[in-house]
Amino acid sequence: MTTITTKLADNDEDLLGILDLQRENHLANVSSETKSTEGFVTVKHTLSILRQMNEKASQVIAIDNNKVIGYALVMVKEFKYLLPVLTPMFEAFEDITYKNKKLSDCNYYVMGQVCVAKSHRGMGVFQSLYNKQKKSYSHKYDICLTEVSSSNPRSIRAHEKVGFKTIHTFKDITDEWHIIGWDWNL
Repeated sequence: MTTITTKLADNDEDLLGILDLQRENHLANVSSETKSTEGFVTVKHTLSILRQMNEKASQVIAIDNNKVIGYALVMVKEFKYLLPVLTPMFEAFEDITYKNKKLSDCNYYVMGQVCVAKSHRGMGVFQSLYNKQKKSYSHKYDICLTEVSSSNPRSIRAHEKVGFKTIHTFKDITDEWHIIGWDWNL
């Protein structure tokens, strides 16, 4: 019987579990068919970066049999330059208005990446990860923001099911992106 628990990461073993799952699902490591049907992650983190992120806001993970089988990463504003590949998204917040306010002026954090092990998809883990984020952070932040590649329709649909809505769409040299938000208090 599967007993999945969702919790805040609190040690290096948890963070290493995130990295293992990330590596398995990174776009460089999955087939074209898997990319279109199952989704993928685009950003690679290091243990050092995850430690920095976890010190400011604990990362949300799902555990089954002492193994990380899902995660949803939390990136606070001050990490705007920590991962250069995400800097354009943070900078775009300067020019995007939401409810008559620049996104950059909103009290937000960025959901830096979400992933569920293939073996545990369709079991409610994705929703559980976001429920834990909301429970842990909605009293501190007004909105959770992230971006999803247009070429990852599975992820877009899953985020919409949670409650995210597209705020802005833009293209860069790699892809077309949807900046989406889960509005808790605005």
